[in-house]
Amino acid sequence: MNQFHRIGVVGLGTMGSGIAQVLAASGRDVVAVEADQTRAEAGIAAVGAFLDGGVARGKVSDDEKRATLARITTSTSLSDLADVDLVIESVTENPEVKREVLAAVAAVVGDETPIVTNTSALSVTALAASLPNPARVAGLHFFNPAPVMRTVEVVRALQTDQDLVARLVTLVDSLDGKQPIVVKDRPGFLINALLLPYLNDVIQEYDDGLATAEDIDLALKLGLGYKSGPLEMLDMIGLDVHLHATENAYAATSDDRYAPPPLLRQMVDAGHLGTKNGKGFRTGEKNTR
Repeated sequence: MNQFHRIGVVGLGTMGSGIAQVLAASGRDVVAVEADQTRAEAGIAAVGAFLDGGVARGKVSDDEKRATLARITTSTSLSDLADVDLVIESVTENPEVKREVLAAVAAVVGDETPIVTNTSALSVTALAASLPNPARVAGLHFFNPAPVMRTVEVVRALQTDQDLVARLVTLVDSLDGKQPIVVKDRPGFLINALLLPYLNDVIQEYDDGLATAEDIDLALKLGLGYKSGPLEMLDMIGLDVHLHATENAYAATSDDRYAPPPLLRQMVDAGHLGTKNGKGFRTGEKNTR
């Protein structure tokens, strides 16, 4: 069974750079494509910085760091994906942008090369429907930070060929510390279908003055054994990313559990985006209701 030895990654932002690192660390050659050289260099710098942290903690050797970086080739042209075995798209969580990028990728790689999207909330079925041979399209939902988080959701769209699902499960199984979970294509898939309403409830309880942000996080960590509190998690995810995800899930389902709390939208409108700008529920300047 083809193990996907040469893999293209489109987008080297937070998620794309992490995915590229995970793939390269597994011994695969990665062709990472960004819109311009500045973004490509920033993506590789992020991989290097993450690996430096691993070296400092004794989790990664200097040789492993160098080998991982050497397996990643950057490009600003999608044409360099022509000979890859698989493409993983990881651009911004916007359906129009993703459709445009996926269509451009499909035109380069032809009708047989598998194409997967890394999305947390968008419909893989809808994205696949716009491409030639949608049976070769699926989702791979890595979690942030990709080199650390162990679960990867393998998302089966309505059109996805079952053989491709099996091949993607084998791929994820081969990645260090990763566990594949096969899910059907639905808003939020499995984990976010459970997580998004939970985080929305926490935001609303905070807005209602139930407790301080610090005490909410402490209560969940000590009371339920969570490694991080929900408001800390939101700051790490990015408040704008969570808003996008809840909006998409709500639009697809009309389920009130996914409706974004008013405070979330207000904070994003005010530029409070979590760790990306140092302002959120638990980072820097924050709402102190």
